[in-house]
Amino acid sequence: MAASSSSSPQTDTCLNFITHLLKALKDAMMNAFFHDEKPEQPSQALPQAIASSSSSTRLKHQVFLSFRGEDTRLNFTAHLLKALKDKGMNVFFDEETLEKGEQLSQALSRAIAASNLSIIVLSVDYASSKSCLAELSDIMHRKDTQGHIVLPIFYHVDPSHVRNLGGSFKTSFIHHESNRLHQVQRWKTAFAEIGKLKGWHIEGGKFDRPETEYIKDIVEYVIKKLMSSKFRSASAELIGIDDQKKTILRLIEKEDSRLIGLWGQGGIGKTTLSDVIYNEISYKYEDNCFLLNVREKLKKQGMESLRNELLSKLLNQAIHVDTPSIGSTLIQERLSNKRVLVVLDDVNDSDQIDCFGVKHFGDGSKIIVTSRDRQVLKNGGVDKIHEVKMLNKDDSLQLFSTFAFKLLNPAADFRDLSNKFIAYARGSPLALRVLGSKLYKKSRKEWESEVDKLKEYDQPKISQILRSSFDDLDEVEKNIFLDIAIFFKGTCKKDVEEILSCCYKGAVCGISNLIDKCLLDSTSYDGGILMHDMLEEMGKDIVRKESIDPGKRSRLWSAKDVYQVLSYNKGINLIQGIKLDMSQIDNLRLDRSIFEGMINLRVIFFYTPGIFWGERSAEKLLEDQVDSVSLPDELRYLCLDKYPFKSLSGFNPKNLVVLKLVCGHMEHLWNDDDHQSLVNLREIDVSGAINLEILHCWCCESLVELPCLSHLVSLKKLGLAGCNNLKRFPEVPKHFPILELHRSKIEEVPASIEHLVGLRKLCLKNSNVNIVSRNISKLESLRDMELSNCPMVEFPEIPRSLINLNLSKTQIEEIPTVDVSSPILISETIDWLEMDHCESLKLLSELPPYMEFLDARGCTSLEKVSFADKNSFLDPLDDDVVDECGMFFSNCISLNQDSIDNIEANVMLKIGYLAEKVRLTWDDAFSRIELFCCFPGNKISANKFEYQSMSSSLVLKIAPNGSSGSRFLAFSICLVADFTRCYRHESLRFICKYQLTTASVGVNEKFTSDWSSSIEDETERCTGDHVLILFKDEMVVKDEDYEEASFEFNISNSIYNEGEKIEDEYIKVEKCGVHVSYMDEEPSTTPTT
Repeated sequence: MAASSSSSPQTDTCLNFITHLLKALKDAMMNAFFHDEKPEQPSQALPQAIASSSSSTRLKHQVFLSFRGEDTRLNFTAHLLKALKDKGMNVFFDEETLEKGEQLSQALSRAIAASNLSIIVLSVDYASSKSCLAELSDIMHRKDTQGHIVLPIFYHVDPSHVRNLGGSFKTSFIHHESNRLHQVQRWKTAFAEIGKLKGWHIEGGKFDRPETEYIKDIVEYVIKKLMSSKFRSASAELIGIDDQKKTILRLIEKEDSRLIGLWGQGGIGKTTLSDVIYNEISYKYEDNCFLLNVREKLKKQGMESLRNELLSKLLNQAIHVDTPSIGSTLIQERLSNKRVLVVLDDVNDSDQIDCFGVKHFGDGSKIIVTSRDRQVLKNGGVDKIHEVKMLNKDDSLQLFSTFAFKLLNPAADFRDLSNKFIAYARGSPLALRVLGSKLYKKSRKEWESEVDKLKEYDQPKISQILRSSFDDLDEVEKNIFLDIAIFFKGTCKKDVEEILSCCYKGAVCGISNLIDKCLLDSTSYDGGILMHDMLEEMGKDIVRKESIDPGKRSRLWSAKDVYQVLSYNKGINLIQGIKLDMSQIDNLRLDRSIFEGMINLRVIFFYTPGIFWGERSAEKLLEDQVDSVSLPDELRYLCLDKYPFKSLSGFNPKNLVVLKLVCGHMEHLWNDDDHQSLVNLREIDVSGAINLEILHCWCCESLVELPCLSHLVSLKKLGLAGCNNLKRFPEVPKHFPILELHRSKIEEVPASIEHLVGLRKLCLKNSNVNIVSRNISKLESLRDMELSNCPMVEFPEIPRSLINLNLSKTQIEEIPTVDVSSPILISETIDWLEMDHCESLKLLSELPPYMEFLDARGCTSLEKVSFADKNSFLDPLDDDVVDECGMFFSNCISLNQDSIDNIEANVMLKIGYLAEKVRLTWDDAFSRIELFCCFPGNKISANKFEYQSMSSSLVLKIAPNGSSGSRFLAFSICLVADFTRCYRHESLRFICKYQLTTASVGVNEKFTSDWSSSIEDETERCTGDHVLILFKDEMVVKDEDYEEASFEFNISNSIYNEGEKIEDEYIKVEKCGVHVSYMDEEPSTTPTT
């Protein structure tokens, strides 16, 4: 490595800094890759302290160090490098590690790839170096694609200049662009992105800390980061939890620690800690579930639905238990066979732990329970309790800095004030985040003012710190905060924005500001708005203190308060919103004038926990012999489960955004002469709104028809599930994409269907449809159509655009042929066809040859099956073509031999295509490739499977490789078994164990593949002998001069019929057959046998 012939005081300082950092990292026994961008002028060697390194490129490096040599080589970087080495790190850098003759860029790229973490020292002239920018671009690419950890150090530069390409960096990029370098845009993107990352800002100057202190902090941070680098999927801010995490992991490893409790005050990080542990170890368990916010969800859903949610996740199917305990013996047995990991977050009642059925979980299961109440954990039978500790001073300062400065350290002239806020927060992560976010980009004077506020409290409580942040909000932000705390916590962020935008100007900006201040959060997985429990309680406490009289408060949510105000007509114009859990009250009689005094009422939210899970709970709202209720015109949000009145007549919904009347008793919403203005409506169950996007009429059992909706140009979703008396096909806009009309009394798909040119999905399953207009064939966008369990006997011409068609449990005798004569249509016609249990079906002719899924189970009259052009060919690398195929003809007892031959020929065609796909993608990661076929019979085709056995195993000889090149072996399997004793399709697991042997050295290679039936029908049961044809990507191997292959097959029957005698664990394989395809690694033809 070379150095310039002269140095400066600045570079000398940097050399000292890097020397110390390297020493610290080396003491931690870490590997480090050190790279100095080579100057283009004559230079001298660096000091020996920097040059020492490992000589092997085969090592796994922990750290890659990148910097601009002319800026920092002889000062900061040298000190950092020495600190790394002194911590025991294997320092890898240019001169001693890269082999001679190897291109620099390739070697550096490999070194970066071999490292877990990169430290980038961003100095004044960093961007002037093309090699530095190329390095940075590669590092940032690996960060985005491989999770590579990147740590920037802003050395004597402003981080905002890096983010915005300003200052000296602007000049450097202008120079690069003038040379017309094609990489410049990629460099600029990478440079701006690293400026947004959290790192250290070393300003320099007399007010800043010594660089040796920075180096010490950097090395400690790097060690912690690398120790936890395998948990990158967990929460972003994991500062200060490493030691506690190790303690919990040690508890989990103990056999006597089945139920583990995490106890601590609100805001201390119990959920974050359990989330990190869950993400780290969940892969070790068969199934797992993280139930977030149990206390809050129980209020909304009820125990029954929340427990069903947990059981469904653990057992991988919909479970409905409607008893106080899990009484089903089958469910108990299935749970006892599962080794699971479950987190129950924020439990506040010991009975809840037992209600979730944790005692039934299998041996080796672990249950983590978080709670603020230690007694809850003790009473709940927790084996071990861990008290979650506050953050120490150093960790508190680092967490605070990430929010107050967007860096890992405080600015030099704010360090003294930062320490004061750290003392006030007393190690609470929530308080540190809220305080830091509040002070971000504020002046020193504003910081000092905030300190003065907190000084008013002798020992500020966390709630007082949080209240201080609330007090600084403007009036709109305060109202938004309170509305979300009481009404909309957990609601989709987009929906909340639309509702509150009709209440307050600038609501979207206000919500964004609250998120920036850490008073709100937004989840990435479902877009819901979150708020910490302590903040929610603070909001409710603020409203309680408005008045001792509930009728004089702005918002009501306590069932007792709501019942009192409504029962005695105590509501006045101060009330802006009411939320009521109707399971918490006795009958409430609503007269017509009950809301009339509340002229400023904007939210009515009356809900029944678990109503969507089908409970027929008692009617709690009683109408007082009137047809409608008088509602205030200021209403924006009206959610009234089981609305007891026949209409909303007399209510002017001009401000209404959301209208939800789930399971209501209305016969109509408004009278024909009401002429309502509905311009603000977004989600309702009526027509007439120009901007209406979502229309739900769930469970409106009295609804017979809808008015014409074709003029609603913004309508995107129409929900009519549970409208069991709906008889008329709705008239919707022509662009409408999805119609869900299942379980209705609609009898006909009318000729007017041709106008729905944008329709992509039509679902009418379990309805009364017996006629489908032939105009359905004119729809060029229709991709998915479901008419299962309808009393129809014929189907018209199939639209060419249709991909998925479900006609199961209908009375159809045959379906029209699909035109696949065009090569283009081979992959663009029916791909998924469900015809199961069509007991009148006799003919399936000219089916597309490359269908992904064909289900004809239980078609007892089916005689003839044929496929289109058997010589058609598809490109195996076409991404639009499927990788998994299933064909099910179980219990099709009338199939003739020609049809069985056709099915077998089509299966072998698909296997040839899939095997070729495996060969072409052998060196690349690819999705799972699999085929499963089942039909009645007890014969294995000798033409298709040349090796056969009358038992569950066979041995075959592999033909010698006659070509000069390498080749692949592809094995396809055929089995015969009697499935009479099998209770359900979904319980079956088909296992193939095979061994390949070479004669020359006696090497045995062992392989295992298994298949599970993709049919999930609890009522399905096979009768008699059936033939199975199976293939999987694992059945393709590279030929290593194998001479012999031996196979063993078994069928596992893992689930038994509850209440009946337990059946055999395995189903006997009566016959087996194997077909071998030989494929040259670079073939000129298709696979040969």
